[in-house]
Amino acid sequence: MNARDITNMSQQAANGLPCRGKVLNLDNMNPNVRRVEYAVRGAIVQRALQIDKELKEGVKKPFTEVIKANIGDAHAMGQKPITFLRQVLALCAYPDLLDDNKFPDDSKQRARRILEACGGHSIGAYSSSQGIECIRQDVARYIEKRDDGISSDPDNIYLATGASDAIVTMLKLLVCGKGRDRTGVMISIPQYPLYSAALADLAAVQINYYLDEDKCWSLDIAELKRAVTAARQHCNPRVICIINPGNPTGQVQSRQCIEDVIRFAKEEHLFLMADEVYQDNVYAEGCKFHSFKRVLFEMGPEYSTTVEMASFHSTSKCYMGECGFRGGYMEVINMDPEVKAQLTKLVSVRLCPPVPGQALLDLVVNPPQPDEPSYDKFMKERTAVLAALAEKAGLTEQIFNTVPGITCNPVQGAMYTFPRITLPQKAIDKAKAEGQVPDMFYCMKLLEEEGICLVPGSGFGQREGTFHFRMTILPPTEKLKFVLQKISDFHIRFTQEFS
Repeated sequence: MNARDITNMSQQAANGLPCRGKVLNLDNMNPNVRRVEYAVRGAIVQRALQIDKELKEGVKKPFTEVIKANIGDAHAMGQKPITFLRQVLALCAYPDLLDDNKFPDDSKQRARRILEACGGHSIGAYSSSQGIECIRQDVARYIEKRDDGISSDPDNIYLATGASDAIVTMLKLLVCGKGRDRTGVMISIPQYPLYSAALADLAAVQINYYLDEDKCWSLDIAELKRAVTAARQHCNPRVICIINPGNPTGQVQSRQCIEDVIRFAKEEHLFLMADEVYQDNVYAEGCKFHSFKRVLFEMGPEYSTTVEMASFHSTSKCYMGECGFRGGYMEVINMDPEVKAQLTKLVSVRLCPPVPGQALLDLVVNPPQPDEPSYDKFMKERTAVLAALAEKAGLTEQIFNTVPGITCNPVQGAMYTFPRITLPQKAIDKAKAEGQVPDMFYCMKLLEEEGICLVPGSGFGQREGTFHFRMTILPPTEKLKFVLQKISDFHIRFTQEFS
């Protein structure tokens, strides 16, 4: 209780009024919200922000800056925006620039088309709740081109406030029931904490299936069957979520694996959610992105007309890294028309996704073409970003695997590494004595001593007795080398200290 509460209670008592506490407190707030955890922005990140503030206030530390390698925020890590994307957004935000000859004609044409689709020719106006129609048409054409001509209906496209918003919206539709009939949702372990947080908020049952670390974080159908069979004893499994390429583990699923998952979803009568926001981030030789939709339709009508699915994409990852604009979409397939009407109603409650984010998404799915003036520069910048990420993926694996006690699988895709760390028993005991999970203790000590912010593997889930951390590969190459060396040196020092 703070001083203001005490003062208020004293005044109420003096006036003969009953003493009351806060209308909303921890005891009577929504208990589901209290169960929500989101490690990517959890306690260690809060401490990193505190240290940042201390450094600015002149407090002496063994380092001069905090390097936040905890989150896939490309521009915050120094990646430059793609020129064409920002040119069109600038024109949309300030249409007077359409008369400026510094902007290429194709960027002006894109901006005019977007503005003509906006109320009052302004991106400050609301759009339709499902998203601007011409942008949904462009998304559908993008999907058709990506999937080698497989049809996509713009009416099945829902624009969203990033992929995260669409994922949570879809889960809201799917969760129902009580007790043993409560909806169970299968998620990979390690997982992206959005999923566990959303399931906690919705009071759904989280069904864990484990990726195989010894086989480069591959997905095993026998493990899926184990998980769903065990879950049927206490809930009603209705959903399976797949992240491909993987976050935090960086694996890229093979076509055979995707076919197996689709068969499994059909056999077990599960709704399939395919999180494909890293679809352009594939680096490893022999790996290729296969969309779940394309594989589904190439498997024939037995699957393409029956398996219910939603797939998700975003402007925040790939080569764009435009996290702050919050652009994204989902495509729904084989959804019951009556349920689809309910989905449209649900998204309308929030009026519409951010229109600048919709505009950005349109440029991602409808980039400059070979005969347009912006094409060469766009392709040069796009290629450079993806090539740099591929180089850094290899560099990360190579350096970490030279350190005794760190084992790093190949970063086949996405923008993270999730290495396994061996911790001495004394460190594990020390962490438990301080009420911390061992890898949180490790990461917090790294932050305090080296100024490097990582996320402990426990925030993503991991097999009992194993420890990891997630680190983004986004920092510029020279800074990444510095970070990798600092972590390597710290790990050796940490191991010696607690041996």
